[in-house]
Amino acid sequence: MDKLRMLGGTPLNGEVVIAGAKNAALPILCACLLTDQPVVLRNVPDLQDVRTMLKLLQEIGVTVNFPDPADPSHLVLSAAVIKSSEATYEMVKTMRASILVLGPLLSRMHNARVSLPGGCAIGARPVDQHIKGLKAMGASIHIKSGYIEAETNPTTDRLKGASILTDMITVTGTENLLMAATLASGTTILENAAREPEVGDLAELLVKMGAKISGIGSDRLVIEGIEKLHGAEHSVIPDRIEAGTFLCAVAAAGGEILVKHCRPETLDAVIAKLKEAGLQMEVGPDWIKASMQGRPKAVSFRTSEYPAFPTDMQAQLMAVNAVAGGSSTITETIFENRFMHVQELNRLGADIAIEGNTAIAQGVEKLSGAVVMATDLRASASLVIAGLAAQGETQVDRIYHLDRGYDRMEQKLTLLGAKIERIK
Repeated sequence: MDKLRMLGGTPLNGEVVIAGAKNAALPILCACLLTDQPVVLRNVPDLQDVRTMLKLLQEIGVTVNFPDPADPSHLVLSAAVIKSSEATYEMVKTMRASILVLGPLLSRMHNARVSLPGGCAIGARPVDQHIKGLKAMGASIHIKSGYIEAETNPTTDRLKGASILTDMITVTGTENLLMAATLASGTTILENAAREPEVGDLAELLVKMGAKISGIGSDRLVIEGIEKLHGAEHSVIPDRIEAGTFLCAVAAAGGEILVKHCRPETLDAVIAKLKEAGLQMEVGPDWIKASMQGRPKAVSFRTSEYPAFPTDMQAQLMAVNAVAGGSSTITETIFENRFMHVQELNRLGADIAIEGNTAIAQGVEKLSGAVVMATDLRASASLVIAGLAAQGETQVDRIYHLDRGYDRMEQKLTLLGAKIERIK
């Protein structure tokens, strides 16, 4: 099992290029199931989660081609023949995003059998809103032996448009229902829809495929269903969470970096908090220049749905607060178990206490290197940031979590001058 070993205390300097967004790529890959024509994708990140999704799609019958073997970010997907409408437990248990095949399979093939995702380290993340929405569109759904078994009305053989108000904002729920609605008969209205840029990126691809969608970027999506979608070409948006992670890294470790190929407008809440922490930033159309001299200032924040501060950046900014001057409170409102990195940060010398869904961090002048263990994807990133700021050697174990969402993170950090290496 791989680990990351680093010697902290070295400021970061140089340029870093941001990869495509994992949370946009995964639903976009599933969208290929909606057409029998090829879908050409670019800027797809080379991540473990992406490879898992491609394996699942291949089991379903999708052919995956890489036109340029030297460029894994360029893919051509073809779902001309669907040989199975099932996503097995063996696949879904490794990645909850596999549930995203449910909507497109049901809409195009009129039936689907998808394993329930099961537990998750950072919270329950139930799929009841997916099921509620598909039932409103006329699907017959039963839970049998741990599987969601769904089929359309055998008389009409299509889902039908419906007005759907979800009980909570759900990103994957919005994406599943959005894809399902593109081939439904009639108009579907999704109220309380997630506004995340990754949802908008999926919608933009669907429009290129012929879908009729209005309200993109808002919490009210209107989809006029059509009978058939066609192929398209699309480039995945840059990963705002990766960009935010590198900004937090320089805020904690010091130095000056240029973050290239990003979309700063998707990071407004993160940028505002990091400016409050003392990170100096110059923002361009697709780049951010950031520098930190001295110690950051502690900043309090609360996670919430986009465009508020993202839960996927909570752990990284907590690592900055760990070495900041002053005390801060961090309130997590999205996932109930997303403070598991606190114990590991404290092993590095941080002073963080948990009270319910709030963490209270008293910044310390210096962290000390130690062996720590990653518990989830973003926790991994927070431990790397803390290790870069700590004195001495830090080892981060179980970095397969990190590989799920960051493309060659240690290589990018090495280019910025960090003393970091992957070890077996």
